[in-house]
Amino acid sequence: MTDARPDATPDADRSVAAGGHGSPSSAGHTSHRKARAPKGAGRNLPAAIGVGLVLAGLVIGTLVYDARAFLAVVVVAVAYGAWEVRRAIATKGIVVPLVPLLLGTVGMLVSAYLRGSEALVVTFGLTIVGLLVWRVADGLAGAARDLSASALVAFYPVFLGGFACLMLAAPDGRERIVVFILVTVFSDIGGYAVGVRLGRHSMAPSLSPKKSWEGFAGSVVTCALVGAISMPLLLDGVWWAGAVLGAVAAGAATLGDLIESSIKRDLGIKDMGALLPGHGGLMDRLDSLVIVAPVAWALLAWFVPLG
Repeated sequence: MTDARPDATPDADRSVAAGGHGSPSSAGHTSHRKARAPKGAGRNLPAAIGVGLVLAGLVIGTLVYDARAFLAVVVVAVAYGAWEVRRAIATKGIVVPLVPLLLGTVGMLVSAYLRGSEALVVTFGLTIVGLLVWRVADGLAGAARDLSASALVAFYPVFLGGFACLMLAAPDGRERIVVFILVTVFSDIGGYAVGVRLGRHSMAPSLSPKKSWEGFAGSVVTCALVGAISMPLLLDGVWWAGAVLGAVAAGAATLGDLIESSIKRDLGIKDMGALLPGHGGLMDRLDSLVIVAPVAWALLAWFVPLG
């Protein structure tokens, strides 16, 4: 999550990130290799690792203590992430009504945990209605633009985050959540480890110059291994189902990164916030999780059906 602003990335740097082809200032193959080496240099690794450990401790601690404690963490995290997206969109003069957004966030996540998928869909619809009424009451100028952005924020991250609550509500919900988080987190870890050392071919240079196809392959392999190990251990599933879950989750997590990168580049910002040192905003950590959540929910329901 260390993407630079589009207007702050020199063309030479972009060509280096993409594999060094076509740079007018290149001095040969050796210089390109030297320039590519510090791909993660813009990230404060000690701070990032420290924050990651604190977040891991919070997740594990609440899951061990009580599922409802973890639900509270999800509600606070998704609400804060939605607030970050709302604030970022506001830099372009687009207004997302805060009160109905926060009420809808709590309603969607809690109802998903207590009443299931139908309640999640119903409360999402009610949230859209609330945003519509609240915004139109302020006047019609720019209403269509504001309502489109409001629907986006209600869907991403809030509605998608509700699938984590659906997983948590299952009798073995805490185990499902652990598997879901593991295959998502290790997508970043595997992609970073492989991409820093072997990354040569840029995946989406206009969105995230540091993402490479080699790093993506590392994400897929790492997540497949983690899924193949965690599925039998935690959910009594078969190893190959865990591998499939991990591989698909790696693709969804990467897509989540690129989706947020596209939003940030369109808004002209580097991070959604500065809450987490070494990471950026909280939404910069949730971007992959909220995209993987519905995928993990569906595949786990298929591979490890309830009852």
